[in-house]
Amino acid sequence: MRRTGALRALVRETELSPSHLVLPLFVQLGTEERTPIEAMPGVARHSIALAVEEAGAAQAAGVPAVLLFGVPADKDERGSGAYDDEGVVQLAVRAFKEAHPELLVLTDVCLCGYTSHGHCGVVRADGEIDNDISLELLAKTALSHAGAGADAIAPSDMMDGRVGALRAQLDAEGHSGVPIVSYAAKFASAFYGPFREAAGSAPAFGDRRSYQMDPANADEAVREALLDVDEGADMVMVKPALPYLDVIRRVKESTRVPVAAYNVSGEYAMIKAAAAAGLLDERAAVLEALTGIRRAGADVIVTYHAREVAQWLN
Repeated sequence: MRRTGALRALVRETELSPSHLVLPLFVQLGTEERTPIEAMPGVARHSIALAVEEAGAAQAAGVPAVLLFGVPADKDERGSGAYDDEGVVQLAVRAFKEAHPELLVLTDVCLCGYTSHGHCGVVRADGEIDNDISLELLAKTALSHAGAGADAIAPSDMMDGRVGALRAQLDAEGHSGVPIVSYAAKFASAFYGPFREAAGSAPAFGDRRSYQMDPANADEAVREALLDVDEGADMVMVKPALPYLDVIRRVKESTRVPVAAYNVSGEYAMIKAAAAAGLLDERAAVLEALTGIRRAGADVIVTYHAREVAQWLN
């Protein structure tokens, strides 16, 4: 049954199609330009107008959804730009929905890109993260994104109880139909480095290990995902993807809800670097990697390769 391409296709167990893909986009205020990200060849921070164009090209290739990350012009200790109704993500969502009404627009809900210290929540005087105050600001952010027209909210902060807090606020303010795509198992990973350049979100001090997950813990990842489902998550996410294929499988089997996996910046950069050095074929490697993520159990893959993959598959 492996003798010819037609026979292999007939019995192929795992499908990879553009309908499974989400394209992350970095949208910035204060410029009308495209700012390339050195660590991620082919990826850039875009003005809102250029991001709208980029999203349209991805949609034309068959990618059904984008995930927006905002790069504000200014930052402060409480990340107020995240929940400003005239903030970068809110303005971008309105522009995206006006230009591409059928495109699914997901928004990342976190404070790290908007805080002067780069942490995902409010920092107390003793240097610890204030979980409960952070929840209030994250809920304000989710409401602001939903009010702008976001199709789904994706909290990535890893504060305890944030899915329940966001669900309660969204329901109370008339947004009960807006789903929550929770970064349920987000590990404290070495593979986020290029993203922090892209989003300008590196912590000014310390690290995020007190709220992101220990890479050694798979049982805990399942518990975190189940807690988020109990609190109202409609989809759960595992991040990163390739070093955590076992976690993707266990989360899928345990939760029985749609599971997303984030093929993160470091994974993207590694393949790009190896391909640039002539060490592997980029197209073949990307398709194999994403097929492996699907085979592990992911229903949705967030990947910077989304547009290219859609074109290759088509």
